[in-house]
Amino acid sequence: MPRYRMTVEYDGTPYVGWQRQQNGHSVQAAIEAAILSLTRETVLVRGAGRTDSGVHAMGQVVHADLSRQWEPNTLRNALNAYLGQARESVSIIDAAEVDERFDARFSAHRRHYLYRIISRKAPLALEAHRAWWVSKPLDHEAMHAAAQTLVGYHDFTTFRSIHCQANSPLRTLDRLDVTRSGNLIEIRATAQSFLHNQIRSFAGTLKMVGEGKWAVEDVRAALDARDRKACGPVAPPEGLYFMQVDYPDDPNAMRIRQSEQQRRLSDQEPGG
Repeated sequence: MPRYRMTVEYDGTPYVGWQRQQNGHSVQAAIEAAILSLTRETVLVRGAGRTDSGVHAMGQVVHADLSRQWEPNTLRNALNAYLGQARESVSIIDAAEVDERFDARFSAHRRHYLYRIISRKAPLALEAHRAWWVSKPLDHEAMHAAAQTLVGYHDFTTFRSIHCQANSPLRTLDRLDVTRSGNLIEIRATAQSFLHNQIRSFAGTLKMVGEGKWAVEDVRAALDARDRKACGPVAPPEGLYFMQVDYPDDPNAMRIRQSEQQRRLSDQEPGG
């Protein structure tokens, strides 16, 4: 039975999240319905990660087992046609046949997320449901400095939902960078895996730093507290994007790792 890997983009606004649920329509259910319309097969689609209601994706990766072989581009185009007919806010970016040992979730090496904040007085019109609107000015350099205290191997109890189902709060955070371009502040996070609400907890806490209400030391104290009550406010879902998943021997992942290594070396150079 051939297995297919697909990269998926979606607007999370109209969905209850990635995972199929009883209380509303999910992205997973939308893709499974498209496969059913195309193949007349009831298929379970597995994703690299779960996203909550309102969270978007530009590079979610999924896999599905189908009973017959498909030319990948034909599969992609046909599924997109059915998704379009159903008026879903989901697009299959690419498809490829893969070894049956490939698992979208368990084969993943690293996951990349982006959180977008737009800091300006005027409310959002075009970017509504696409970013977190913050009307106060934010110091992105202070936010970045505070973010670095969270990078590395830590107990992230403070920064995970009380409903998180992970067996352990221990995680290694590879990257948490804060940059600014005009009114747009971007928080980029990379790790092998994340806890439930971890990135939105980071974003809400770093926003407190950007407003001058918290200092770097407060973020460190919150981390060390290992207490959910010590966390800043959880940022809303509309600013969060699941950007990319890396897999071993993936050329794109290798290129990104090399770029990050060069960036770190450049940061360490005197005067850099």
